[in-house]
Amino acid sequence: MPFIDTNGLKVTERLPGWHGRYFHSASMTFAHYDFTAGSTIHEHSHPEEEVYEVIEGELEVTIDGVSQIAGPGLVAIVPANARHSVKALTDGRAIIVDHPARRGFD
Repeated sequence: MPFIDTNGLKVTERLPGWHGRYFHSASMTFAHYDFTAGSTIHEHSHPEEEVYEVIEGELEVTIDGVSQIAGPGLVAIVPANARHSVKALTDGRAIIVDHPARRGFD
């Protein structure tokens, strides 16, 4: 499946305030999120590397206890097995990519 229209994918509210559309390549999982101000992703870790690219708005991303504001132009790279959490400071949109693929995100 070389082309995917992400606008046609089912929207899932994975956590309160995080509305995502998900798809997979052979080795990666992609999540296109709309997020609302004040929503959070609790601290957690997983074996996949994860990259947050904010398209609109601002997120406070904490990786292994170090926090940074991520907005358009700043990418947050979470190493595999690193503890991380996210707080939406504004409404916005982000693309999150996991490698290798995280099955179960559909």
